[in-house]
Amino acid sequence: MAAAEPAVLALPGGGGVGAGAPSGAVPVLFCFSVFARPSSVPHGAGYELLIQKFLSLYGDQIDMHRKFVVQLFAEEWGQYVDLPKGFAVSERCKVRLVPLQIQLTTLGNLTPSSTVFFCCDMQERFRPAIKYFGDIISVGQRLLQGARILGIPVIVTEQYPKGLGSTVQEIDLTGVKLVLPKTKFSMVLPEVEAALAEIPGVRSVVLFGVETHVCIQQTALELVGRGVEVHIVADATSSRSMMDRMFALERLARTGIIVTTSEAVLLQLVADKDHPKFKEIQNLIKASAPESGLLSKV
Repeated sequence: MAAAEPAVLALPGGGGVGAGAPSGAVPVLFCFSVFARPSSVPHGAGYELLIQKFLSLYGDQIDMHRKFVVQLFAEEWGQYVDLPKGFAVSERCKVRLVPLQIQLTTLGNLTPSSTVFFCCDMQERFRPAIKYFGDIISVGQRLLQGARILGIPVIVTEQYPKGLGSTVQEIDLTGVKLVLPKTKFSMVLPEVEAALAEIPGVRSVVLFGVETHVCIQQTALELVGRGVEVHIVADATSSRSMMDRMFALERLARTGIIVTTSEAVLLQLVADKDHPKFKEIQNLIKASAPESGLLSKV
């Protein structure tokens, strides 16, 4: 039996691209967003060359932190299809670059090997001002215990600790990867990005702390913009005002950020009662987490 040839898809007349391509080149219409620009590539060009051409045509408009898929217009179907494996350009065609918010295969899945916990600004000076701060501390500590049990890296920030104090004593920071002072509201600092780069395969961040509508919100939006899936723990984050807290959680959920609970996060991370750490996690959640005013707003 003869060896299979690489898939080559020819689309006669598929793109409406005019003549004038250099000798030995194939005309291709490159589409991105609302734009369509004719160009050409060498005969036999594959995925990598198409990506390079997209970058040369639209580089100033492409967010390099996003994930993309290349699609080909197929006359047979009358619409775009994902670029076939082994595709090589043989005749004129039309291709487009489509941005993806997150990897379609993740969609909220959490695994210890691809997850990092972010603990945001759980500091002493916030104690009298933040609604249900005692409950938030209790649930935050439960999450940090779970992270230690499961070997999940933890990054902690403190907002202007000189004026607002250090992380509250009830939060045990034993074994955390990084404790970092900041003045920026978002936790996404150069040091944090460097720490994430040192952890292979990071896909998801579990985020909790204060304040929901300021540092939590800005951190979540910045992480999503970098292609990271964000899970905000609703029972471990709060604000000075319940109105700000609830509107922020609603806004974040509408952007595709996952708003969840501490128990849901911990049980998703073990995933199976036969997980070797299940009993330890089960002991953490035997007592239900305090609802911290969330149920009164449902």
